[in-house]
Amino acid sequence: MAPRMFVVALVWVIGVGNSFVSARQRQQAVDTTCHVTVPNGIMAGQSERHEGSYGNVGLSVGPFGLWPNGTVVFRPGGPGFVTRDGSLVMKFGWTRGVPGKLKVTGHRLDGAAAPLRLDANDGYGEIGFQASYLIFPTPGCWEVVAQVGEVEDSKLTFVTKVEKVGEGPAGRLDP
Repeated sequence: MAPRMFVVALVWVIGVGNSFVSARQRQQAVDTTCHVTVPNGIMAGQSERHEGSYGNVGLSVGPFGLWPNGTVVFRPGGPGFVTRDGSLVMKFGWTRGVPGKLKVTGHRLDGAAAPLRLDANDGYGEIGFQASYLIFPTPGCWEVVAQVGEVEDSKLTFVTKVEKVGEGPAGRLDP
């Protein structure tokens, strides 16, 4: 009788152990997903709704808005650039509803990477449209924080996924 109880107990321990491993694997899968920001339809300085736009009264991503499905894709023949060091560069448009200089920072949420960088000129005036390049050092899930000057109401945070397909776009840019 004792050997039979041992076999039953061993089968139970193995089954429970496997369910713990499965639960842990499921949790790791959940932790590695990127919860991208969805558009809220707000464009800085404007009262009408703009589909795809994400922002507040002081600053918004747009007029073109966030990338489809919250994912910036770098693929052969597509938009964007790859720098000599392998960083991924994509043009982002902004609308400033308050005067001031655009500041953008960011960090990768799902792994180690150098910080996100901004390349933008000051030739757009103090308010309205501002073009820029965001430079992502690696693919992954990125939190982007932008602000106009020191105006706290203009602070904007969003999460975007960055994917690189193959070698990425053929264009090269080293800002």
